[in-house]
Amino acid sequence: MALALSLPGRPGAAADRAVVVLELRGAIQPASLRYLRRGLAESRDRSAALTILELDTPGGLLVSLREMTAALTGAERPVAVFVTPAGARAASAGFFLLIAADVAAMAPGTNAGAAHPIPLGSRDSVSDKALEKIASDAAAFARALAEQRGRSVQWAEKAVTHSLSYGDREALGKGLIDLVVSDRDSLIRALDGRRVRRFDGRTEVLSLSSARVEVVGLDVAERILMVIADPNVAYLLLLVGMLGIAIEIYSPGLVVPGALGVLSLLLAFYALSVLPVSLVGVALLVLAVTAFVAEAFVVSYGLLTAGGLVAFVLGSIMLVEGPVPAARVSVWLVLPTALVLAAVVALLAAKVLRARRRPPRAGLEELVGEVGDVVVPLAPEGRVFVHGEYWDAVSPTDLPTGTRVRVRRVVGRRLEVNPAGAEHD
Repeated sequence: MALALSLPGRPGAAADRAVVVLELRGAIQPASLRYLRRGLAESRDRSAALTILELDTPGGLLVSLREMTAALTGAERPVAVFVTPAGARAASAGFFLLIAADVAAMAPGTNAGAAHPIPLGSRDSVSDKALEKIASDAAAFARALAEQRGRSVQWAEKAVTHSLSYGDREALGKGLIDLVVSDRDSLIRALDGRRVRRFDGRTEVLSLSSARVEVVGLDVAERILMVIADPNVAYLLLLVGMLGIAIEIYSPGLVVPGALGVLSLLLAFYALSVLPVSLVGVALLVLAVTAFVAEAFVVSYGLLTAGGLVAFVLGSIMLVEGPVPAARVSVWLVLPTALVLAAVVALLAAKVLRARRRPPRAGLEELVGEVGDVVVPLAPEGRVFVHGEYWDAVSPTDLPTGTRVRVRRVVGRRLEVNPAGAEHD
């Protein structure tokens, strides 16, 4: 019986069908595309009566947007894009998703538009002719979607060419959307029994009165990708990466800071690939890192560090050229970070200076003064782990496993050690 009810066209079939809801918040990027494709696939597999994409986005990556619109227009089940809740927006790339849907809806107090494309990287690095071509291509894309969906071609194009943004009632009045409703339940009630025209020209009547609502959330991978694409998170990852590598340079052999630094840099590079990054900002950050590293090898009495900090602050502020403050690195994050970084660089530089002042030693003599741990009890002979290696050792007093010891002298291949806190000759 359950199988019979799920077959299209049978009486009561709609009662066993679902309305699949996807919730897309934040910038449009590869993780958004992954989420949309997965949600549409689940909608297809469940033979959903309707897919609702609830949208609130400032825009995003054009490459991901084109693939997302292709997924929307090619979806097997009808799709409604709903800009919600109040205060939400479908700006820039989000506007294209709105007009590409089978049903376009907005909640009161929302807006859509401002779809003029912004090139990734510094605007100065792109010629006026190239900018004109990008804008012309985006305008043609908006016209094609609006015409196929029976929406206003004129006002869709102006959202691109003139960066116009429309409130919910204005968008409805200009023929860009199909309805304004307050919430998800109101949208489902308004669409029940409505005939919608699919992108390929087919029509379908929506039967939603008894359909169950199923929300498909982000999976773990998508959540991580969404988080790191935030400009402030990407910035912090970049800093952790640079700091980890700097620590590895100042103190070779620690391994963990270097590995953590490389991993953080890889995640930061992914995030920055979907953000409008300024090449000047990147250059200033590279200059800052170079100055910090040089401080370990050149006696500059802090001049390199001071210059590096100035370059660091300027580069951080200029790093992401978002169209709105929320899409840029916050200055309230940059300033405290600069102070912390200055303190860390100062400590590392002090460590390097202390190392330079030590009398030169060669071979095993370098172990004198190093701190390690007892791994085989010293009674009085045993073994210790010092400088990444295991050594035979002897102590004037018995010491249990785990005791911290300092190397007092090297005799042959054996270390003479004392407890780390004890005075020694």
